[in-house]
Amino acid sequence: MANWRRKTRSPSRGGRNEYQLILPFDEAIEEFNRTRNPLVFPNGVPNFGATASIRIGDRAPVIWAGADGPEVRMTPWAWKGPGGRPVFNFRSDGRDFSNSLRCVIPADGFFEFTEPEAGQKQKTKWRFGLAGQTNFWIAGLVKEGAFAMLTTEPGPDIAPYHDRQIVLLPQGEALDWLDLRAGSRWRRSGHRPGRSPPRLGTVDRLSAA
Repeated sequence: MANWRRKTRSPSRGGRNEYQLILPFDEAIEEFNRTRNPLVFPNGVPNFGATASIRIGDRAPVIWAGADGPEVRMTPWAWKGPGGRPVFNFRSDGRDFSNSLRCVIPADGFFEFTEPEAGQKQKTKWRFGLAGQTNFWIAGLVKEGAFAMLTTEPGPDIAPYHDRQIVLLPQGEALDWLDLRAGSRWRRSGHRPGRSPPRLGTVDRLSAA
């Protein structure tokens, strides 16, 4: 990956709608199994291989707190809103999620799009990774059997590319978000008190999309 550099560009105002999970899902499983909360698989271990592009409507592995512990389920991305449009992002600012069904979404990259540059007809696609970590978690919610990603104000790394940012959780913090009793340890924005958004140390510029 190329080193991240701040650059003046026209950030997107639309929603983010693509991420990736290329690394083996076993790594996400192992993070839970090292704790006292090993994962359970109500429907068996997901048959999910390396996927470079997960988009709205696709089914992907997500984890939420079940009766017998954190459980993995293949879940479609986006539930239907009141008007029938897909709800794939959910604004976290000023909201209380203490009674919501929270989930974490394993990922090792996500994408943003900026307005076409000179000579381009299509938007430019950028792939982000978390600094110092091979994979991470995206905080989300489950409703009507589908999931959506939480968003918040952008950190300094995302601001040049987008006016919103998905809520990212470093390795080791998935259980904190899933624990409904941990609500007081989280700001309404989805970040823990006193904790800045994780830094995104690298970004790849991909071909126009």
